[in-house]
Amino acid sequence: MFKTLFCAFLSFTLSGSFAYGCTTFCLKNKGEVLFGKNYDWSIGDGMIFVNKRGISKISSLESEKNVAKWVSKYGSITFNQYGWEQPSGGMNETGVVIDLMWLDDTKYPKPDERPAIDVLEWIQYQLDTSATTAEVIRNAESVRIASRINLHYMVQDKAGNAATIEFLDGKLVAHTGIELPVATLTNDTYARSMRYAAANDPAAARSVSSLDRFVRASTRTKQFSNRPLAEKEAIDYAFETLTIAAQPGHTQWSIVYDQKRMKIHFHTKNRPEIKTVDLHYFDYGCVSPVMLFDLNSVAAGDVTPLFKQYSRTANRDLIQRSFNGTEFLQKVPDEARDAMAEFPEKFTCSSVQPRRDKMQTMAENRSSDWLIHFAFIFKYLAASR
Repeated sequence: MFKTLFCAFLSFTLSGSFAYGCTTFCLKNKGEVLFGKNYDWSIGDGMIFVNKRGISKISSLESEKNVAKWVSKYGSITFNQYGWEQPSGGMNETGVVIDLMWLDDTKYPKPDERPAIDVLEWIQYQLDTSATTAEVIRNAESVRIASRINLHYMVQDKAGNAATIEFLDGKLVAHTGIELPVATLTNDTYARSMRYAAANDPAAARSVSSLDRFVRASTRTKQFSNRPLAEKEAIDYAFETLTIAAQPGHTQWSIVYDQKRMKIHFHTKNRPEIKTVDLHYFDYGCVSPVMLFDLNSVAAGDVTPLFKQYSRTANRDLIQRSFNGTEFLQKVPDEARDAMAEFPEKFTCSSVQPRRDKMQTMAENRSSDWLIHFAFIFKYLAASR
């Protein structure tokens, strides 16, 4: 059964039938630093997880002999659809934001001596270990993504340093600094998107195609740098940009990371009321309980105090809903889903605590004052071949 499912899964992803995409952009002006993300997919189930520092972790890629192992240096808040430790994006306590988008052109490096990691675990690994965009790029060279899930990533740190990270022809391609004149990314390579934007009038870019969405979002990104805005105006501008770049019927989550104030604002297709999470509120120490929040909860406004303590039942229920709602994952057996829910619970507090740097100490002091896509199943399917 596993081999059959694996072949069906690859046929789906490689046939070009992936119909949805995502949009990200980074806004920076007069001290404001924001990151916007539309998550476009067929279902909108999801949880926000509070992830801890000082945790010893290992990749779940059972099909690989040499897998990545690390200790988390920073706590983070992540948006997860297919289970804990499998984020689609998030922000850590130093203000680094990472999020994913689909990219058909992706070709990861061939097997080499570097430890392997999965595409979603890669996001958690980076949030766990990186305090700046430069560190994300550097850390990306230390591991090797092993997957047939074709993704690329947008990154921005609290100082407003942004980067796109792509894997093309087996090599890491990062655009940052002067090589990233506009910090926007959709579902084509950054280079192709920039060429298209240069040759097309923004007023005519009206479709929901990746390239037209890039034109609309990148135009708004550039305009933001010339408009000094206060907090609410800046956040409203980001949400307006997400609306302009949305795919009606398929944009499930719209997220604005306010990196200056360490807050996350979001709404979902099912719950259009804007919710806010304050990262200062949470205890990221590894002995404190993991907390979570259902993205589609009825509450609105500041939902930070409404986070609940992690339970296997909640994580397993998320996996159940997401797999049942994803057509080509509906036949995944219960034992595989159970294993997915259980795996991250094996991680433990490290006896060797991670080094504390200045940015982390500041984050700890603040907290004392006060919480595709389908990579995991690939591990099981690939391992069973």
